[in-house]
Amino acid sequence: MAAEWVGEKSWSYRVDLPPISRPEGSTVALVFEGLDTFAHVRLNGETILNSDNMFMPYRVNVTNHLRGENRLEIDFAPALLRAREIKAQHPDHKWVGFNGEMARLAVRKAQYHWGWDWGPVLMTAGPWRPVRLEVYHARISDLRVDYSVADNLSAVNGIVSAQVEGSADMAGVAVELAGETVYEGTAKVHNGEAKMDFSITQPSLWYPHGYGKQTQYTVRASLERNGDQLDKCSKTIGFRKAELVQEQDEVGRSFYFRINGIDTFCGGSDWIPGDSFLPRITPDKYRQWLETMVQGNQVMVRVWGGGIYEDDSFYDICDELGILVWQDFMFGCGNYPAFPSFLSSVKEEAIANVRRMRHHASIVIWAGNNEDYQVQEQCNLEYDFSNKDPESWLKTNFPARHIYEKILPEAVQQECTNAVYHPGSPWGDGKVTSDPTVGDIHQWNVWHGTQEKYQIFETLGGRFNSEFGMEAFPHIQTIQSFVSKASEMHPQSHTLDFHNKADGHERRIATYIIENFRLTTGLEAYIHLTQLMQAEALMFAYRGWRRQWGQKRYCGGALVWQINDCWPGTSWAIIDYYLRKKAAYYALSRVLSPIAIGVQREHHDWSVVHARPAKSSRFHMWVVSNQTKPITATVELRYVSIESGQDIKPAFTKDISVTPNGTTDILDGMVDNVADEPYVLAARVFVSGQVVSRDADWPQPYKYLSFADRGVEVRQPNHGQKEGTMLVSAKRPTKGLVFEERDGVRLSDSAIDVIPGDDQIIQVSGLTGSTPLGYRYLGM
Repeated sequence: MAAEWVGEKSWSYRVDLPPISRPEGSTVALVFEGLDTFAHVRLNGETILNSDNMFMPYRVNVTNHLRGENRLEIDFAPALLRAREIKAQHPDHKWVGFNGEMARLAVRKAQYHWGWDWGPVLMTAGPWRPVRLEVYHARISDLRVDYSVADNLSAVNGIVSAQVEGSADMAGVAVELAGETVYEGTAKVHNGEAKMDFSITQPSLWYPHGYGKQTQYTVRASLERNGDQLDKCSKTIGFRKAELVQEQDEVGRSFYFRINGIDTFCGGSDWIPGDSFLPRITPDKYRQWLETMVQGNQVMVRVWGGGIYEDDSFYDICDELGILVWQDFMFGCGNYPAFPSFLSSVKEEAIANVRRMRHHASIVIWAGNNEDYQVQEQCNLEYDFSNKDPESWLKTNFPARHIYEKILPEAVQQECTNAVYHPGSPWGDGKVTSDPTVGDIHQWNVWHGTQEKYQIFETLGGRFNSEFGMEAFPHIQTIQSFVSKASEMHPQSHTLDFHNKADGHERRIATYIIENFRLTTGLEAYIHLTQLMQAEALMFAYRGWRRQWGQKRYCGGALVWQINDCWPGTSWAIIDYYLRKKAAYYALSRVLSPIAIGVQREHHDWSVVHARPAKSSRFHMWVVSNQTKPITATVELRYVSIESGQDIKPAFTKDISVTPNGTTDILDGMVDNVADEPYVLAARVFVSGQVVSRDADWPQPYKYLSFADRGVEVRQPNHGQKEGTMLVSAKRPTKGLVFEERDGVRLSDSAIDVIPGDDQIIQVSGLTGSTPLGYRYLGM
């Protein structure tokens, strides 16, 4: 709050440029990769640029503006006040939406800066991306690679296009793989462009991680005049055949991705900007985040439409690691205006950013916006899907349709041949955005909306679940970073509430905790409960939806809201601002394992039967696999007493062939809740004698169970060892054993259920000092 005044002030930046060497006939340009947002740029007192779009790069020829000494000045007007002025100039527009003040819709600035339900109001102003000076005779202004992969994957055919600024004769292109040239050619520069066809036989293709290699070719281009090299540039290209499969079936219309002929379940996360102050995010920080996703078996990240088109390094790392990218255009939760200057700026923004990012193999889909069609529905804005006249859309009270269904798709079609366009998220064939039979949906009836029981999450999904979530507190170390008074270190403190921006978070967190767990008021125990609640909720969602994928492609993907935070606080993030993993991260990693076993009782809603137990409960056990070939495995199901830790009946075991890229149903059974004492269904799957996956189904809710005296033992590495193994065992079934998240320490697993007779080995690295890692489990 104390920093919000910054957004209401003007800010000026000044710098004296270094001496500039200007060879005869050369051009001098100032390049601004990002100006946030209303910028008046002067060189030696002369205006050279006025900018009003944070997402636009600018290049200004300043050859005739230079002097012996040169001063660059940039004045930034307050975006907040300017936005209010623009909004007032258009009273006929219906300024409605979710989150932040509606004046934000008038300005092409990162929308989360205006405050969101997980982040603060922090209105930044200044050069947020590099400013540089370039001197050249001729330059390659754009290098484009259009290609297609043969249906049988045996060849890649394409065109390399070099756009040339200045005078040049020839352009040369080489395509290299691991330093070896696989194609080389030259072409004359004609009307500022040089084009070359190329072909590669038996290419090494780019795959998402877990499905194949992330091969990248280097495309190098050079520019010559009279035998002298004037410029050169290069791009890395991963060749792949990416398809969005939308086919009619008995449910409706499918929505899933097929990469190089392999149907790919897109389990992953939604990404918000990694900081409220964007220049803080370094390539190393991006790498830490994205490597953590890969370690957690996540294959897709969705770049959310209320943030930014991310830095080049973000997409470079996704290419390298094999993470698929769902890229939103930067429109979020609002009815955006469509006056002429706004539309013109949006068109330039779209072309510039698609052009910058199109070479990335990781980007497989562009979506027009985040939840703007939901705003249209909830605010009763005009939308007739059968009307295909784009000009008429501008005359409705939902004119932004012109952006999402004309300007943006045309920009993608014009600038990019290797990604598909989707009008919005959620969106499905012009139907209501909550329709589960088509397109993608945002499922917020757990937490928001009707606040359904999270145990039925799997029944609430659609063809692709691109948002859903559950909140949890961050770890105690993160809370200590923003709570300075000991009197505020309790779950309901003013400071902790301020660091949770979600409407009604107090009652929603309390509701889900009280329904499922015995309440505690100690801060660290309360943190553990919220994290366990989040882990359970998201596990129920991912586990059920992945099973549906393997059955008949009913669900094509699940992207949790959200992977990260932009500041330290309580939110839906499964990893907090300081890269400390919450329990849910580990739960999802297990559910998304290449081979994962699942076991689940049918849900019994205690709340509507006045806490009467069901006489019996059906259960199901299955195995899912993303492997492209059958796997021979052995499955095991044990029935373990919660009170004694003993098996109350003989275990079920069976040798199976695991269906490739699908679901293998194993067992349907019945739990007798009258004759049998409460027990855990403990499932494991073995491949070549090794446990590759575990799952445990417990009687619900946990608050009715006793977790006293679990007999847990954790053997940690010897003093002085930086890495090693921890052996975890228990005499009685133990729920949700979560280890301390210590900075620099990496764990192979956490938030585990420990079953007697099934000791678990946890790999640990990065240990320093002699203090053992702390841990906590349910009932401790």
